[in-house]
Amino acid sequence: MFNLEWFNKLPVKILIVAFVIVITAYFIRKSVRIFFDKTSFLDENREETLMHFTDQVIKVLGLVFFFIYVFSHFFDLARLVTGSVVVAGALALIFQHIIRDYIMGLAYLFERQINLGDYVIINGNKQGKIEEISMRHLKIRQYDGYLYTVSYGSINELQNGNRGMRRVNESLILNYRQNPDEAFKVMEEVARICNEKYNEYLLTDLDGKPVEKFKFNQITELNVDYKGHRYSLSGIVKEAYFVDASKRVRYELALAAYMNNLLMAENGDIELNKRPGSQPSV
Repeated sequence: MFNLEWFNKLPVKILIVAFVIVITAYFIRKSVRIFFDKTSFLDENREETLMHFTDQVIKVLGLVFFFIYVFSHFFDLARLVTGSVVVAGALALIFQHIIRDYIMGLAYLFERQINLGDYVIINGNKQGKIEEISMRHLKIRQYDGYLYTVSYGSINELQNGNRGMRRVNESLILNYRQNPDEAFKVMEEVARICNEKYNEYLLTDLDGKPVEKFKFNQITELNVDYKGHRYSLSGIVKEAYFVDASKRVRYELALAAYMNNLLMAENGDIELNKRPGSQPSV
């Protein structure tokens, strides 16, 4: 005969609760996905952003409910929190920052300031593509390949490049032995060529004038990874042409570096044989 007392054992209760939480989370996510598939009042990118955020919320709530249930069998949580001034103060301090991050995250999300895949600049110094939107932070993939995580509460300034325009920002990292004067001439010539060949990619104002032409920004970073200096070129283009414009600008930079025998930054102690006194031929 089946023994019902077996279900009253704590390990079994914990497993049952965990199973119920997993099944409930699955059906909630499935229901949200079906809802978005059957409706069309949001664009696909926005739907993916909300779906991704919903997944994060469900995971966090599921873990919170599970741990509260487990700890409630070993501790009197209400007495533990209210009976210790130190613990209560520490929890209040922690939750202050957490709640702030949650509130600001919801504000960014529901005010439609960010979406998955958007190109953003955080606090003026970190830029890249949004790869993850969670309840407390953003993760952006920078051009150097690093994944940068920033909490919503630490965001003082957010620039979104997916609002009708994008800034192409490409660069060459040249060896520190490269003559800057020669490099400047080459980069300025590349900017001129890009403005001539890819003028239709540039975003224009109401008068038909480019908002920001391709321009050479001179040396934007010194001693990059102890290899060389960064020479950057940028321009504001229409959002639809961003990927193609970036590829073409990179091609022009690579071609100019080859044609002018510029000293590229390299790993290791590689012998560099640049002809002294050579002049740009672009």
